Amino acid sequence: MEGGSIAKNLERVRQRIAEACLRAGRSPEEVTLVAVSKTRTIEEIAEAYACGVRHFGENRVEEAEEKVPLLQERFAQEPIVWHLIGHVQSRKAKRAVAVADIIHSVDSLKLARRLDRFAAEAGKRLPVLLELNVSGEASKYGFPAWEEELVQAFLEEAKELASLEHLEVRGLMTMAPIVEDQEEARPFFQRLRMIRDLLRERLSFSSWDELSMGMTDDFEVAVEEGATLVRIGRAIFGPRDYH
Repeated sequence: MEGGSIAKNLERVRQRIAEACLRAGRSPEEVTLVAVSKTRTIEEIAEAYACGVRHFGENRVEEAEEKVPLLQERFAQEPIVWHLIGHVQSRKAKRAVAVADIIHSVDSLKLARRLDRFAAEAGKRLPVLLELNVSGEASKYGFPAWEEELVQAFLEEAKELASLEHLEVRGLMTMAPIVEDQEEARPFFQRLRMIRDLLRERLSFSSWDELSMGMTDDFEVAVEEGATLVRIGRAIFGPRDYH
């Protein structure tokens, strides 16, 4: 699955997304493939771009700052949409606002307020997703949302998040636990969708549509459960070389 050319890998990933959509009675157009380009070269990104990928995800602000200007110029006619998908430290909020088209990992009110402030200074309205920790794993970032009372507390915080004028909240994001069988990830994706639906019912946040969930090892189940953005790296680019 993870060998071969980027073009072949992409073809296979798109086919798997389409099949998962078919099982769930969804259209493949409802799912945006975000190619996770952390540690990948400019050439690898360009190869994926040549195969029609327009959405790329970076984990670290520093790495995005290196790549974005180079590729903005190269693909100015049909620009890449840059997704910042990794944890953003508050002290890097200003740089994150400058480099990202959308941030998936807004995981606290403190960070949201800082992003709002810097977006105001930059004269832009920044699309964001709110990261939720639905599993209770200590290693995961996100607003706590693995128990009912925590979800209620998040609903209260969501009111303030929705009021930040320079952030455009588009939905929610989560990372499921790493599991042997992707079926084991299903309840976590179901939980995120349930919370998104609660926000729409109780608080009338009808524009909070996006669900960013699912990666190389579990994206098919995520699509079946309503993912609108899947963040896939290894299945497209092959195993990472961290050297």
